Amino acid sequence: MSKKDKIIDVLNNLLQGENMAVDAFNIFINKAQDENIKKTFQEIQNQHRENMGVISNYIQDLGYKPKEKLGIKGVMSDFMISIDLTGKDDSQTLSKAISGEDKGINMVEEIMKIDLDDESKRLVNQILEEDRSSLAKLRRIGQ
Repeated sequence: MSKKDKIIDVLNNLLQGENMAVDAFNIFINKAQDENIKKTFQEIQNQHRENMGVISNYIQDLGYKPKEKLGIKGVMSDFMISIDLTGKDDSQTLSKAISGEDKGINMVEEIMKIDLDDESKRLVNQILEEDRSSLAKLRRIGQ
């Protein structure tokens, strides 16, 4: 596998992570009762959607096809989140969202350790900063 193929593989994993975040926030939005929490969830979901667009376009600009389908991994993730939130209130839903966003950031930080070209590193770092901003937003409403 060439270095470029490895980079595309990493970017597709990042794309799938963002896609999973969008799906998870669908569940959080539907579960939330408080309008402020629901609005914040929607804002963060929209940021993840924008991230998906940026990553997809970048992969296409490099001459590759983005892998936007999640498959069984995404279905299982959605199922587990739904099960975890059964009977939970807004504070518990918010806690789950914070935990998920934190795990996503950890994943992106691991990606930053991979040998990427400068432009891919810039893109991944941009996503990381936006995810950190989303996590801070979630923590603020949880206080």
